[in-house]
Amino acid sequence: MSSVIQVENLSKQYRLGSVGAGSFSHDFNRAWHRIRGKEDPYLKIGDVNDRTQRGKSDYVWALKDINFEVKQGEVMGIIGRNGAGKSTLLKILSRTTSPTSGSVKIRGRVASLLEVGTGFHPELSGRDNIFLNGAILGMSKQEIKSKFDEIVDFAGVERYIDTPVKRYSSGMYVRLAFGVAAHLEPEILIVDEVLAVGDAEFQKKALGKMKEVSTKEGRTVLFVSHNMGAIRALCQTAVILKNGTSHYIGEVEDGVSNYLRISSENFQVSLLERTDREGNGKFKFINIDIKNDKGERTNTLFCNEKTSIEIEFCQDEIDLSKLIVTVGIKDINNELIAFFSSDEMGFFLSDSTNRFILDIPHLSLRPNNYTIWLFASYETTSPSDFCDVIEAAETFIILPVDFWITGKLIRSRNTAFLPGFYRQ
Repeated sequence: MSSVIQVENLSKQYRLGSVGAGSFSHDFNRAWHRIRGKEDPYLKIGDVNDRTQRGKSDYVWALKDINFEVKQGEVMGIIGRNGAGKSTLLKILSRTTSPTSGSVKIRGRVASLLEVGTGFHPELSGRDNIFLNGAILGMSKQEIKSKFDEIVDFAGVERYIDTPVKRYSSGMYVRLAFGVAAHLEPEILIVDEVLAVGDAEFQKKALGKMKEVSTKEGRTVLFVSHNMGAIRALCQTAVILKNGTSHYIGEVEDGVSNYLRISSENFQVSLLERTDREGNGKFKFINIDIKNDKGERTNTLFCNEKTSIEIEFCQDEIDLSKLIVTVGIKDINNELIAFFSSDEMGFFLSDSTNRFILDIPHLSLRPNNYTIWLFASYETTSPSDFCDVIEAAETFIILPVDFWITGKLIRSRNTAFLPGFYRQ
């Protein structure tokens, strides 16, 4: 089967603190070397893209010497921690930014869904944006019309199709954007983590559509996600990016296992020093401790054991009573299986202390490995109000017990469970 994407020695360099290529003196120096037929002098410098290290140079390699190819009809997952270079890679493949060095060869039309807002004109209606995107892809008006009803039905926005998209919710926006990208028949579909904006029903629908366009229509899909379950279900191959370099390229099962293994490196860095976080920094998680029913610090718990999660924080003179704090528990596929949200539970932080404790009387999880996700937002859960979000803030293991008192240990699965009884 022929390759539709070939990436060779791809690198992208940025200058920290600058918008664009850099200062006038640096641009002049580059031009002077180019005129004399010499190599760009700044390609020889620059730090690796490790956000946990301060670095010694103003230049950083967001991507460095990336090589891979994608065959027609293949679904490739691109995975990695926040800041690993995933979005930069997709922007280069989507031709919204250019590489510093190396080459990308793409055969076929590309439709990209990189972030909420990409590709739509906010003042135009949903209807107008469908036709605009189709025209950009090179489709005729008649071709777009033949797909129009299918797109609207998939997105579920028929009532608002003639409303300017600036009035859409983020969920409506991404539904329509994905519907357009998936139905207007590009040879290559590039989808970033934006599917996380949609509800569970839409995510399932979107994953099914991506599988359909690959297996039945022979189109190629590049999919970025932190959800390892979705990566496993959809992709045949995977690329793991780590600090801007390709850490792994190959079969998806080995790739996911590899990624979960290197993710454990996060826990060697304190929360205060973690840089793979999102938010405006007005509130920050700085330490987390898990304690068992004896009050001892541990990362190994028994199923159904009383558990406390103690979290320290710092803040920048904000009204803590308006802060929404969530402690979530994720399985090995990075899927959220339980969470405790302060606003739902009627709990409000105060200025009297710099810590809070979540008490869980019975941690009813089956034996396996889990991670803790921390989230803090001011007043609303809109991305613009995020203060601090940390994936995999801590990891812990649940050990089996004879929960049903039958002489048999419960099986290992990544699920919560409820006590219950069979009867006849």
